[in-house]
Amino acid sequence: MNIDNRAEQDLLAGPSTRRAEFGTLLRVSREMIRGFRRLHFVGPCVTVFGSARVDEKSDEYRMAREVSRRLSLLGFTIITGGGPGVMEAANRGARDAGGPSVGCNIKLPKEQAPNRYLDVSIDFRYFFVRKMMLVKYSYAFVVAPGGFGTLDEMYEALTLIQTGKIHDFPVVVLGTHYWSGMQKQLKTMVEEGMIDRRDLDLLLVTDDVDEAVAHIEQRSVARFKLHRRLRPVRVLGESASAA
Repeated sequence: MNIDNRAEQDLLAGPSTRRAEFGTLLRVSREMIRGFRRLHFVGPCVTVFGSARVDEKSDEYRMAREVSRRLSLLGFTIITGGGPGVMEAANRGARDAGGPSVGCNIKLPKEQAPNRYLDVSIDFRYFFVRKMMLVKYSYAFVVAPGGFGTLDEMYEALTLIQTGKIHDFPVVVLGTHYWSGMQKQLKTMVEEGMIDRRDLDLLLVTDDVDEAVAHIEQRSVARFKLHRRLRPVRVLGESASAA
């Protein structure tokens, strides 16, 4: 078994010895500090979530690439999970525009190799640390078709926005046909009183690249007066390669 995967399994398997728990705390803290240092100067980001299983000839790949290219031209850094599929498409779109491209790769038993369109690549052992980094530096989220991991990431972002833990950043969901079942479920949740009707406004579901980019520009760039940080001040030796 992959030693990195075993470490996270041990963490989630219930109580361990105090010495082992302290060792886990040190590993998690070290991983968080490394992420903070590498990403401190990347500038305002858009995180793109989506499946690793789509190929470059698919509509999902082409749309993620074009949306990311357009967002990069607005001055955003594109940040993804760093792998293939939609993640590669998004990082490739940033590269097309000459913009910064960042990947937060996860170590898995079947190794996920970072894609070749990354300016900055960071490997993470713990999923929850990786997800925190993907949220922490972003002013908007783009969600392309995907599986369990994509759903987890999207709903965590929506929950953080709904509960006020992060600002009301835009969440753009690409692919009306693919996500039609989710939209139906959300309406059922409203009807059953599980969420408020206004919670439906937390996300935009669209197939239109222009609409997606305009929504993010209006809800993030204009609202938060974002701009790229051109002259970072390094005080602790942090890398500014993606600034």
